[in-house]
Order: sequence, then structure tokens, then C-alpha cells
Amino acid sequence: MRAVVLDAVRGQPEVRDVAEPAAPVHGVVVRVMATGVCRSDWHAWAGHEEILFPHVPGHELAGVVTEVGEQVGRWQVGDRVTVPFVCGCGRCEWCRAGDAQVCPDQQQPGFTHWGSFAEYVALHAADTNLVGLPDQVDFATAASLGCRFATAYRALVGRARVAEGEWVTVLGAGGVGLSAVMIAGALGARVVAVDRNPEALAVASGVGAEHTLRADGTDIPSAVADLTGGGSHVTVDAVGSEQTCADAILSLRRRGRHVQVGLLPPVDGHPRLPMARVIGWELDLLGSHGMAAVDYPAMLTLIGQGRLQPQRLIERTIGLDEAAALLPGFDRATVAGMTMVDPTR
Repeated sequence: MRAVVLDAVRGQPEVRDVAEPAAPVHGVVVRVMATGVCRSDWHAWAGHEEILFPHVPGHELAGVVTEVGEQVGRWQVGDRVTVPFVCGCGRCEWCRAGDAQVCPDQQQPGFTHWGSFAEYVALHAADTNLVGLPDQVDFATAASLGCRFATAYRALVGRARVAEGEWVTVLGAGGVGLSAVMIAGALGARVVAVDRNPEALAVASGVGAEHTLRADGTDIPSAVADLTGGGSHVTVDAVGSEQTCADAILSLRRRGRHVQVGLLPPVDGHPRLPMARVIGWELDLLGSHGMAAVDYPAMLTLIGQGRLQPQRLIERTIGLDEAAALLPGFDRATVAGMTMVDPTR
């Protein structure tokens, strides 16, 4: 099969012919019909995640089951499926409780094993992790859910528990951020979107942002306080930098809730954050790490009803060769929305 292969940290990805995967005993092989290019893929390329080389990235995917492991009970060849980017082991107390996204023995395609920038991908613990696709949800839309949209959904619904009428400020209008803007708007929240890219902010306005702010030297916390009458009830850092995380925390009103979605690379060992504000204003800092398969039905129902339209966030579709060329510079990309890969191109 053709796949995008990495040989070293920050090396140039190449498209090569490699062996097709075999189904794990509790897992399946899926023919990849669509897969997203995500900033998390760039983090792995940059060495911020431990991976073994040679390696195939890619963790947002949808496709068709082509092989089933002998101990899989719920799935069969031909099923249309997607999968969370965090796959639980299916055995531990967290998986049994429906919290596979924090499984201590988790598998992540594109990180712990070869991922979906390929024609086929192997997935583990299928009975715990696979999500069946309704007929009205196409493969590209389903792949767009895998990391960014589902993570944003859980961040706002499961973690911050956003209520109608609350202010939500989203820092970063990439895939996660635009997803958060759309979801917050669908929940009845009032949304402020922050980004340095005017094209991304224009998309944010189109999917639900009431206000947009350019991150170009603007004092973001002060601007948010002015727009929201004292600060946001909820903030989301969808970028993952020391600056955006600090700005998000300082943009909250007293007793506000911050959700950290973007991965924070270490800065001199640890990111420096305004913890005095966290303590003095009794702010809640919440992590959000994907969403378990058991939580997908509520989100898919909203998509089926048309209340959520993640397909509107897909900006372009490319092939594997273009994905290999794009990945090293993805942290600097100015794409206003999600980039999808069609491995059949």
C-alpha cells in the first residue's frame, strides 16, 4: 500500500509502498477513505511526541472495515466506521466506565502505531473504539470528527459544560478552534474568536462567532473583558502555546472555566502560566483529550439534525503526496479550516 513515511524527527516525509497491516486479534483493518491533517500530526513530526521510526502519521480517519480480528464481536467486513484518535484498551476500569480517552494503556493511530496517512490502517480494541457511521454522514465529514471536532465537542459539553447565554472565547481558529466556535454557537453561547489569520476569523464569523479579534499585538484579555462585560465564562486554547494559554486564562471572569485542548510544548522545562490569577479568582483549569466512542451518538444526532455541520469546516482535500509536502510546515499554515486527505488520489 502507499503511505506517508517519516524516518526521523523533522525529516522530510515521503510517500512509499509499504506492507499492508494485519488485523490485531481484538481489532480490525480499515481502508482509509478520508483522513485529516492536524496540528497534532505536526507535533509528532517535530519530536514533541515519542514515536518509533519509520513511522506513518495520521489519526483522524474514516473508512470501511476490510479485515476483522478473531475476537471482535460487533463489527464485520464492509462496515462504514470512524474512530476516536484515543483508542482505549477495552479492559481497564476507565474503558469500562466509558472514559476510554484517559485509558492508561491507550493506543493512538499515528502515534503509538502506524496511522492513517495510508491506504489502510490497523485499529485496536474495535468493540470499544469503533463508531458506526449513519448513512447520511460521508467519510470526509466523519474524518473531520476524529480529533478536532470531537475534542472540541467534549471540551465544551463534557468538560466546561457550557450553558446557553454564556460567553465562550476561543483562541485559535484552526480545525479545533472553528469546531469549538460552531459547537458553542449551537449550544446558545456567545462566542469570541481569536486568531492572527484574517481568513480564519472570517470563517469563524460565518460559523457562529459574534466577535473576532486579531492576535497581532492586541491585548487579548483586555479586549475580551471589554466585549464580554468583565471576562468570558469559558475559554478554550485551541493553539497550545504559552502565550495563548496565558491569554485564555487572563480572559476569564472570576470563577470562570478554561479548557486546554492545544498541546503545550515545554518551555524551559514547563510552560509559565498565571497561576496567581487561577488561585485568586478561583478559576477552573480543565484538560480535554479527545472523546470516547460511547459519547459519539449524541454528537452524531446533532449532525444528522443539521444543528452541527462539521463539513462546512473542510477547506480543501489533497492527496498523500501533497500531505507529505505539507506536514513539516503545518504549524505555519494559514489554511482557514480543515485539510482532508483522500488516499485514493
